[in-house]
Amino acid sequence: MKPINVGLLGIGTVGGGTFAVLERNREEISRRLPFDADVMICDGSEILRLASAAPFAGQPSGPAILQFAGVMAKRRHLPAVPLIMPPSGAWSLKIIGVYGRIVLGVCRREMKAIAYLGQLEKIVGVPVTTRSWNTILTIARTLKGRATMAPEGDDGDRSARSI
Repeated sequence: MKPINVGLLGIGTVGGGTFAVLERNREEISRRLPFDADVMICDGSEILRLASAAPFAGQPSGPAILQFAGVMAKRRHLPAVPLIMPPSGAWSLKIIGVYGRIVLGVCRREMKAIAYLGQLEKIVGVPVTTRSWNTILTIARTLKGRATMAPEGDDGDRSARSI
């Protein structure tokens, strides 16, 4: 059975409590579900720290490029980065960094690159839930309580901005 990915963003006392309960009961939740599930939990402080670091500065950007972040089910030591695919010729996907359980990369918006992105779990060796960098910035903005990181309607395809 194919796993289902579910995301949760909690803010404040209730969100913090929800996070603590999920973290503490991760294995039990997975065991009781009537389907296969990989529970990936990321503390909001990790997102804020990463967004503040502007990790995509100097990386390819534009309408034909997707900057992404993937939360791994558990921390893994990956080969040296950047990890480029395919290994020869024009790149389709680059893993540019790993920050704890978060893997960062860029890929071209083309079918070949989408196939590589679909293999990300195989590449890193653990389940990964992937989001666009713009989504991560939106989460960081929400956590920080500010709306000034990216202009309204920004699709995240330009170089990342820090908060």
